[in-house]
Amino acid sequence: MIPTYPLLIDGGLSNQLEDQGFDLNQKLWSAKLLESEPEAIVEAHLAYLEAGARCITTASYQATIPGFLSIGYDKVTAESLILKSVRLAEIAINRFQANDYTPIIAASIGPFGAYLADGSEYDGNYGVSDNTLSEFHEHRIKILDQSSANILACETIPSFQETKVLADKLKNAKTPAWVSFSCIDENHINDGTPIEDCAELLSNNPKVFAIGVNCTAPKHISGLIKHLKVKSGKKKIIVYPNSGEIYQSQSKTWRGLSGSSSLVNMVKEWLELGADIIGGCCRICPSDINLISKLINH
Repeated sequence: MIPTYPLLIDGGLSNQLEDQGFDLNQKLWSAKLLESEPEAIVEAHLAYLEAGARCITTASYQATIPGFLSIGYDKVTAESLILKSVRLAEIAINRFQANDYTPIIAASIGPFGAYLADGSEYDGNYGVSDNTLSEFHEHRIKILDQSSANILACETIPSFQETKVLADKLKNAKTPAWVSFSCIDENHINDGTPIEDCAELLSNNPKVFAIGVNCTAPKHISGLIKHLKVKSGKKKIIVYPNSGEIYQSQSKTWRGLSGSSSLVNMVKEWLELGADIIGGCCRICPSDINLISKLINH
């Protein structure tokens, strides 16, 4: 399926689930609801589809084999729950009535730090070997690559070491992928690596069709797009920032004023700078996506 650009993706799944009344303050985050409250995930996807998103991201960001095993699930059940995240997205799309298009599914693949659930996804300082990262990512990528997802969404990547491991794993996938980074400023991903180095590494990867940024303050996005364009070759540019609030990993809460209104005002500039795929991450809600949809489809 070939998407139409600019492509509008969804916003934060976790904050939408919290707005629906669910407490996600536990190790598996939104993935915990895959078994206990699957209908809630479907409803969250629907909220974004109805807001105008043409691509929804599965509830598999923190759904990993070791993560499920650590809280008592067996391996077969863990694998089935990861696949279930894609089926729930399919259910939402089947319920959604669109006259002239079919929304697409991006299978979320979070970083190693998300599994650790200790905040290290925000600095990328894992202190582990390439082999550890390779084993961690290999199984989930294989599972989601065999699903009906249209895209493998490797997102919130904070580490150049992890980027190299993912680039190697994605070469063997049949599903096209995007890789998006969490960044500390207009030039660097969270571990301090220049974003241009990351783009250059992925620019010739045959399975990566888009390179970009997510879970990053909106104020940094314009500068990051400029740097990405220098080294990304013909790859699409994807940006889906958070609201600009600061995440407190110990309390799993957000602090500061939301930047959602600024987000909408910035979208036109991002498109002019060359962004092809736009959406939101943490604390970006359906109402924000709806405003972006009106701008894109004006």
